[in-house]
Amino acid sequence: MIDTHVHLWRLGQNGCTWPTPDLAPIHRDFTLDDLREVTRAAGVDRVVLVQSQEADIDTAWILSIARDPLIAGVVGWVDFFRADAPAAIGALAKNPRLRGLRPMVQDREADWYDAPGLDPALAAMTELQLVFEALVRPRHLSSLLRLAQRHPDLAILINHGAKPVAGDVDSWAEQMEILAGLPNVSCKFSGLLTELPAEGPAEALAAIFDHLWNAFGAERLVWGSDWPVLELAGTYVDWADQCRKLVPIAHHEGVFETNAHRIYGIQG
Repeated sequence: MIDTHVHLWRLGQNGCTWPTPDLAPIHRDFTLDDLREVTRAAGVDRVVLVQSQEADIDTAWILSIARDPLIAGVVGWVDFFRADAPAAIGALAKNPRLRGLRPMVQDREADWYDAPGLDPALAAMTELQLVFEALVRPRHLSSLLRLAQRHPDLAILINHGAKPVAGDVDSWAEQMEILAGLPNVSCKFSGLLTELPAEGPAEALAAIFDHLWNAFGAERLVWGSDWPVLELAGTYVDWADQCRKLVPIAHHEGVFETNAHRIYGIQG
């Protein structure tokens, strides 16, 4: 079982400026030992470690600890608009544990993905077979679709189901279905507990899963926790159990393991 979305950080170190003190449950250091404890309790064997800071030093740090056998791969960060972005990406990719890159777009303008300045970096990622992780909200999906069409050979993995907004699920579902029509786009069922309404979260989660399952199917949906951010809304073990119940048993191996191997190119 592979968790495709976990974070580690040390407050005030390695470029860490988030989480802030107002997020008390997660405003502390999270280490490999903490990660081992929660994954072991949930029966998770390996993880993909994802950047949490917009800082080169954060990516360097998580790559430095990725030799641990728990870490199946790393999704790092780079400034996609720097003049030497392709060379910078190539240098990072010399570490075989780097499997993807993620710009943090969720709080940026809706048309962020339309910028032509992104294209050299995206072409380099395509050549190096790195996964482009899309941390987005529903307002970004039209722009992300245009990016996916510009770069049809770039593997794109939408984080956290694009964080659908309560009350506007129909529009989100329609856009996600269009994106799912492109074979280079996949999706993580992750990071959703912190986005759900206080009333009826189980029902809301089931509805979101149904939309994503119908759109991406058993081959292009992967599971992740978004731990430790998850701890703002629930526990690791409970989240894993909820998802095991939602995914049809016949497809557990794909969603919880082999899809991640294929999409990220994880060996072993």
